[in-house]
Amino acid sequence: MAKRDDSSIRRLARALDYSWNGLWWAVRNETSFRQEVIALAGFVPVALWLGESHVEQVLLIGSLLLLLIVELLNSGLEAAVDRAGEEFHHLAGRAKDLGSAAVLLAIIHTCLIWGFLALPELLERI
Repeated sequence: MAKRDDSSIRRLARALDYSWNGLWWAVRNETSFRQEVIALAGFVPVALWLGESHVEQVLLIGSLLLLLIVELLNSGLEAAVDRAGEEFHHLAGRAKDLGSAAVLLAIIHTCLIWGFLALPELLERI
């Protein structure tokens, strides 16, 4: 069998292309992901303004990125479950419910981070 000429740079380029395609697909087709990207775009400047240190800024922005990550994983899980078949199966329903629960926990995490770090600073500046 002939060995593929697969340099690490070429492999990295393909991986970046797959990632880019996945992000754009999610933006075009997943309403929740699109809403969270819009929130990220709006809240990043707020995080940079309200974060008193680089650590606080990273925590604020990182919590938003974590929410996007969990949303992407949930979307991937739902796509895989939907691919398996249209008929209802309790394990398919459980998988989707667990993915949704993960998104809910990421939202709660984001709210806690912003509530503890940004809200007091915002109230101080108003």
